Amino acid sequence: MKKIVRPYKKDFDYSYTSGASVTIELLKTNPGSVESVYIHSAFTQQEKIESICIANKIPCFLNDSVFKRINQKENTYVLGVFKKTKPKIAADEPHVVLVNPSDMGNLGTIIRTLAGFNICNLGIINPAADIWNPKTIRASMGSIFHINFQHFDNFEEYLKAFPKHHKYTFMLDADLELYPGTITRPPLFSLIFGNEATGLDGAYKDIGTAVKIPQSMLIDSLNLSTAVAVGVFSFTS
Repeated sequence: MKKIVRPYKKDFDYSYTSGASVTIELLKTNPGSVESVYIHSAFTQQEKIESICIANKIPCFLNDSVFKRINQKENTYVLGVFKKTKPKIAADEPHVVLVNPSDMGNLGTIIRTLAGFNICNLGIINPAADIWNPKTIRASMGSIFHINFQHFDNFEEYLKAFPKHHKYTFMLDADLELYPGTITRPPLFSLIFGNEATGLDGAYKDIGTAVKIPQSMLIDSLNLSTAVAVGVFSFTS
């Protein structure tokens, strides 16, 4: 039965990809989760999408009204409807942990950055922005389908689940500055970042090793997605 696609809500058991490139990424990486694909009549590469759908036995519909119904941007001509999953982060690989991230655009950009540096495990401490929101998925440019992520009710729950990871908390008042060669990277590590408005509170300074990214006095702090990119690059290069 064809699902009636409505404007997204967090409590849905499905979400959707918005745009051709993101939908193609979904079809290539997680075809089993895809329920249907919709194509706008103005899209000029229908055959490419249709051929992938046919190969994976995914229903594909030419339907302009769906795009109006969910208030898509005018230049969005492909929509993929897929089931939400509950992936788990790996215990034997490095992590990035975001404590209460609140901006969906930042979250999507961070996911894309993690995939770019092959850090494929993201812990998210609630409350947090909705990772399944189509805005987050679009900002990730489909990279969300290449990483594992897991939500935790609080940071203590994460600590209990992964005691072997050395924790690096990124804080503006940390004593240790992050320069090339200043940190010996352990096999298992967690890079922990606070949210966009407040960062990490003082209690995190006593967890693992507190580090800070050197910056000029011209700004209060780096944007969260930028800070994550600098931190991940420092630990993977």
